[in-house]
Amino acid sequence: MGNPEFGGMSEFLRQLRCAWVIAKKNARVYYLKGPVVTFGIIFPLFFYLSFAAGHSAPVEVMVPGIAAMALFFTASAVGPLVTPWERQARTFERLITSPASLSAILAGDIGAGAAFGAALALLPLGAALVLTTAQVSAALPLVAGWLLGAIAFSSLGVLMAAPATDTPSQVMMLSNLVRLPLIFVSGVFVPHAQMPQWGQWLSPLSPLSYCADLIRVGFGSTSYFGVITDVLALIGISITFVVAAHVFHLRTRNRLA
Repeated sequence: MGNPEFGGMSEFLRQLRCAWVIAKKNARVYYLKGPVVTFGIIFPLFFYLSFAAGHSAPVEVMVPGIAAMALFFTASAVGPLVTPWERQARTFERLITSPASLSAILAGDIGAGAAFGAALALLPLGAALVLTTAQVSAALPLVAGWLLGAIAFSSLGVLMAAPATDTPSQVMMLSNLVRLPLIFVSGVFVPHAQMPQWGQWLSPLSPLSYCADLIRVGFGSTSYFGVITDVLALIGISITFVVAAHVFHLRTRNRLA
């Protein structure tokens, strides 16, 4: 009889390789499409600038807000679209009947979204550092917010891909209905202390609140929630999104089987 422990480790490594292959496939096939650039870079930039027009916000406030929004949109832009695109191209059935488990498929989707989102969002961050007087004063909170935020936002995107549809426009409508309220209660546009009472109650529900808070600390501002709270909240939110994505994707797969 084989060693059960060795067999379990062998299967884990095989699924890990499957997740890596899926992540590379997603990056190669999907992440250079128009919606990523439009909704990941251009949309949040003009969205923020249009709101900030007429406001005398210092660059130390504007730059972290733009960077956090760019990360939020880039990391969550493709996750909702990968599954509908694959259903539309009739490749989804081949994927779910492959040796890759559902966990490996979701891990590949989340990993690709987080990595590509974190890398692509560096463009507006780098431009802001070059073109403005904003400076990074604490690298560790900035890096923590960047990486943990990318994972949380990518997990949210994969969760929103769960509905059984092959029409990307329907998923994008749902995605924007979820993402836009999360932006407005996150404190990116209006500091938490200046938000109405109901906004301060809803702000902790948005993962962008904690990511933007850590990025602001990286630029020398004071944390609203506390750095440890930000880190733990992003980890907890990511786990919640991953578990929910697995449950809803499994239900959709069983319904379509």
